[in-house]
Amino acid sequence: MTKYEAVIGLEVHVQLKTNTKLFCGCSIRFGDEPNENTCPICLGMPGVLPVLNKKALEYAVKLGHALNCPIAELSKFDRKQYFYPDLPKGYQISQYDRPVCQEGYLELSNGKKVRIERAHLEEDAGKLVHSGADGLAGSDYSLVDLNRAGTPLLEVVSMPDIRSSDEAQEYVSQLRSIVRYLDVCDGNLEEGSMRCDANVSIRPRGQEELGTKAEIKNMNSLKAMKRAIDVEIERQIGVVEGGNKVVQESRLWNEATGKTISMRSKEEAHDYRYFPDPDLRPLAIDAAWVKELKDSLPELPSQRYEKLTQTFGLPEYDAGVLVEFKELGDFFMVASETVDNYKGLSNWLMGDIAGYLNANKKLLEDTKLTPEHLAQFVKMIDDGALSSAQAKKLLPDLLESGEAPETLAKAKGMAQISDDGALKEILQKILDENPDNVAAYRGGKDKLFGFFVGQAMKATQGNANPQKLNELLKELLQG
Repeated sequence: MTKYEAVIGLEVHVQLKTNTKLFCGCSIRFGDEPNENTCPICLGMPGVLPVLNKKALEYAVKLGHALNCPIAELSKFDRKQYFYPDLPKGYQISQYDRPVCQEGYLELSNGKKVRIERAHLEEDAGKLVHSGADGLAGSDYSLVDLNRAGTPLLEVVSMPDIRSSDEAQEYVSQLRSIVRYLDVCDGNLEEGSMRCDANVSIRPRGQEELGTKAEIKNMNSLKAMKRAIDVEIERQIGVVEGGNKVVQESRLWNEATGKTISMRSKEEAHDYRYFPDPDLRPLAIDAAWVKELKDSLPELPSQRYEKLTQTFGLPEYDAGVLVEFKELGDFFMVASETVDNYKGLSNWLMGDIAGYLNANKKLLEDTKLTPEHLAQFVKMIDDGALSSAQAKKLLPDLLESGEAPETLAKAKGMAQISDDGALKEILQKILDENPDNVAAYRGGKDKLFGFFVGQAMKATQGNANPQKLNELLKELLQG
């Protein structure tokens, strides 16, 4: 075990799923022509006044509730001043000392509570597009796209309670699930609708004082974040072991090289010269409205996980998958209302159905499968009306046709033969046609049992109920 301990705090920018920007009516639609969605307000023209988007505040309050944060009765907006080409006003409207939410927590699977220092509303900056294949390092010039400027963000800032890249990964994964369940953000790290910066430092084990931190940026996936944090921890250990001091700075994660690169020195809060925005009045948040939003919260990931494991008796792995992939979990919850075999239902959703969707690059909503039809499908298998092999053959049609499984099975002649009389007749004919093999089996060649099963399946085109077939065959062979 290393003699150093990592200390990690995370800043996660959640892009709120509103239709318009935080302080103006411009669209936040992704993929439009550069600088198409701009106006005098988000461009910072003289004489314009911002107006707060109430839907953004609603989403912030909902997420605050989900993160166990008290909601401020009085909040306000401040100007965070710095220069960058993608910041047209020369300042960013953010929140400094009176954020909407603060002092919450998010509980990890090991029971550890990562404290949430604050969650504050702010507007996003624009975007710089660098020419050249190597991005910023190899570019000749940069272009500015201000479509993103003014997009509403909720920045969720954790306390430095995280001690490993695994804990950091789980924290962000859980937060992503929460914003998706609340439908306040799509949680797409790859496309930037959820962005995470990690403040990483090290200290000797047992020491209370924090070390000098480096802020790691440009981590566009959970996998990249874990790797970047591990690499930065090792870099800082190397710096200290070499007799040098860690510099407080912002560093860029380079996925191609697997290294962090120094960007700039890291500013302190006083460097931004925060002061209250004179164009925005202090925000008095109605307590009755806050309670109404809390009462309207949907089922959260932790609540669903508990229900799947405790009420439905699913293994932890199954529950974890159905919680992480909300679409599958929602489908399971509806289908479970009319079927008792919850594990069978989970297996089909996580196995063959998920495999079909991945192979065909589809979402469940792109198919014509309904929860009711899936429940009927599982019941047919449990009742012996469909064999497992038949079910696998039928599944693509079930997903694409919109027809009931009974209708499809009948049309394809897949009704499983479970009638004792019909199966006995088929088996007896096979035994009569193979007297030598019957005698050999009765003489001790047990492996011939598989031969008879194969002949029966061939005769029934795979439609015989395997369990009943085996039982009746043993009975007839014992003669």
